[in-house]
This record gives sequence, structure tokens and C-alpha cells, in this order.
Amino acid sequence: MKYISTRGRAPVLGFEEAMLTGLARDGGLYLPERIPVMRAGEIRALEGVSYEEAAFRVMWPFIGEAFTEDEFRGIIARAYAGFGHAARAPLVQLAPGHFLLELFHGPTLAFKDFAMQLIGQLFEFSLRRSGKRVCIVGATSGDTGSAAIEAFRGLGAVDVFILYPHGRVSEVQRRQMTTPPEDNVHALAVTGDFDDAQARVKDMFNDFAFRDAVGLAGVNSINWARVLAQVVYYFTSAVSLGAPDRKVSFTVPTGNFGDVFAGYIARRMGLPIDRLVVATNQNDILHRCLSTGEYRPDGVIPSISPSMDIQVSSNFERALYYAYGQDGGAVAQVMEELKAGGFSVSQGALEALREVFDSDRCDEEATRATIRRTWEATGELLCPHSAVGVHVAEAHRHAGVPMITLATAHPAKFPAAVEAASGIRPPLPERMADLYEREERVTRVANDLVAIETLIKERIAN
Repeated sequence: MKYISTRGRAPVLGFEEAMLTGLARDGGLYLPERIPVMRAGEIRALEGVSYEEAAFRVMWPFIGEAFTEDEFRGIIARAYAGFGHAARAPLVQLAPGHFLLELFHGPTLAFKDFAMQLIGQLFEFSLRRSGKRVCIVGATSGDTGSAAIEAFRGLGAVDVFILYPHGRVSEVQRRQMTTPPEDNVHALAVTGDFDDAQARVKDMFNDFAFRDAVGLAGVNSINWARVLAQVVYYFTSAVSLGAPDRKVSFTVPTGNFGDVFAGYIARRMGLPIDRLVVATNQNDILHRCLSTGEYRPDGVIPSISPSMDIQVSSNFERALYYAYGQDGGAVAQVMEELKAGGFSVSQGALEALREVFDSDRCDEEATRATIRRTWEATGELLCPHSAVGVHVAEAHRHAGVPMITLATAHPAKFPAAVEAASGIRPPLPERMADLYEREERVTRVANDLVAIETLIKERIAN
């Protein structure tokens, strides 16, 4: 299996190289040259197997010769051993035909753990085998950072620097990034919003002298291995509801487009997904784009669902690549237009996107109302992001097709917002009960590429 850039001008790599590289050298994102298809019998055979076994069967065709079967099975087993639910990603029924996929039973209580725990094990195995050392730099709107730090803390061959927007993540998200004591992890609070932090990370990857000097690697959702790991729970949940003999739809709270794009990959692999519904909060650029064809950032408005406070959704580039008929030149052109303020999706590409994706938005008042209503009706306490998904899903359900809404984080990660909406303050799990007492380590940095690169070089040297 080989991997190519969405912009068509970067070296073709194997799985392991693409994973360690992250962002392609032409600024694009890596995708497999072809997407393997699972036959109906293979999908049906996932019923009743462990999550780990399903993960192996779904991901193995993408791995190539990077690992042996036994090596990859061991990596998967270690990745999910620390999850707090035997099913890993259990389904809960909210209403007739509407189900919630709980993706918050991992070590940091967010869906990012499914991918990041796997990537941590993949990196550790690969680097130990090669004797190399890497510097991981990532930007986060809240959950990716804590999941990355949890996955890589204490590893000898990895330095981790996570950039997050100062004052724009929840206290629990911040403390999960700033309280680990290991010397190889560093939380950097950047002036600005998530898009600023993400832009500086991309700048570092495009500064080839710096990139090569520090051995830069990326674990944001730009990393293909992140997307691949998230494909698995689309299969396990759909099979639980009767796939492949029954179609299902998914509603996905969406910021950076990685999680919903994983559903797109599952669909191309043969999973009978009827619709993928993109659910946005008040920062609704993806909904506006899918509605009008215009992708034009207009500033981030802070919300109670901060992980979705994004205007530049990196993984949307992958969807555009397929919408434009796998034309790397066309993708490179619209990405250049984005730098200048925005772009218009061609009519043909927009129609291709609409064949798969629906979209809608949920404002702050509706988010709070959904948290309160769902708690009263079902006893299920939603985080604000999951509430955005549930609100949108309710408007996009169709008779005869089950709707699965992805619950992306535990409500205890956003206790103030949840309490304000429901009157219930969700407690942290026992293993995190002392989080508010742990000492924090954080460095404030300006939204300045040179300053950030200088700090990283100094920390690595020490």
C-alpha cells in the first residue's frame, strides 16, 4: 500500500513513512493510492468480535509491509488496554432509531484516544526498531493535545510540543495537557485561536530546515494513521445495528473534519452508510460551504463547544481531493486561494460532496437546550459537542435508517457548561479525581513562528 499527497507533488510513501511524516512536503495530506473494499461477508463477520479484532481486520489492508500481523495485533491490544469499557465504543439508544456512540471511555475521555493511543504504540514500535528520535508538534482545540500527551508521555525517543489557544479550552482539557510531569512533554499556550496554532504548526512543517533539524513529526488529524484508526468504530457500530444488510447514517460533531472523513473512508470501503451529517456549532463554515459552495473564514466566535471553534478545517482538503476527481492540481489551487481569503467549490465538486454529506448548525441556546432535554428524557448527560450532534441528528433522521450520533467527549471535560444547562455537575472518573490538585506546567508563547521554533530547539537541547 502506497500513500500519495492530496496536492500531487510530494514523494510517494509507504504506511510507516507516511505516519512518521504527517504533512506531505508539498503541504498536502497523505491518502492511500487506493481504498481497499471489504465484501459484505467480511463486514458481516465483524458481528460479535472484540473491538481489537475488528480494528485489525479493518485497518490491516492499509498497513502494507510496515508490520507483521502479530506485531500489529500486539500494537492494537496495547493501544486499547487502558479503555474503561469492555466494548471500547458502546452504543446507547436515545430514541427509536436514534443511537449515541460513546467514544469517551479512553484515557483522556475523548474520541481522540481511539487514534492517539494507537499512534503512540505505532510510533514507539517503529522508533524502537529504527533507533531514531522524533519531535512531535501538534495544535489542538482541546482534545487532541491531551490525547497526544497521554499517548507519548515518558517515551524515550519522542519529544512532544502541543500548541493550544490560550484561554480557549476548558479547564479539564487544559489541566490534562499541563499536569503530566514527564520531561518529554510540553504544553504551549499560544496567543490567538486554534486556527492560529494550527497555522504555526503547518508553517513549521513547511520550514524544511527546521523540520529536518529537529526530526519533526505530526500527530494532528493531518496524520493518515489518525483517520484510519477512527474508521473502525463506524464499522463496529453499524454492524451492531444490522450492517451490511441494513443502511445506517451518522451525525458527527465536526471541527477539523477528520472524524467525519473517517466515515467517508468507511463508506468507500463498502460500509452501507446512507448519509454522513456534518454538525457544526456557531462557527459553521463547513455548513455554509456545503450549503453555498463558498469556503470563506470569517473569524472564530468562542463557544461552549470549544473543540469545534475552527474556521480552517484541515481534513476538508481530503474530501475535496475526492470531490475534484483526485486532481491534486485542483486541490493545490483552492488551497492557495484559501490563503488569500477563501475559495469557491466548483459545481461538480459541490455536487460530489452533497452526494455523501448533509450539514446543519446548532447555536449556543439550542446546545444547552439539547443537553437539558436529553438528560431529562434519557438520563444521558451530553457534553456540548455531543449535544450539537444530537440536535442536528434529530432534524436529519429518516424513517427506516438508524441514525448514530457520535458522542465525542465525556461531559466531565466541560463541567461548567453542562452544569449550567442541566443543573448536574458531572464528576470526573475516579482515576482523574485529583486532576484539579495536580501541579501545572505551561509556557505562554506569542503567535510567532520564530519564537516557537526557538523555544522548541532549546527544550529539545535540554
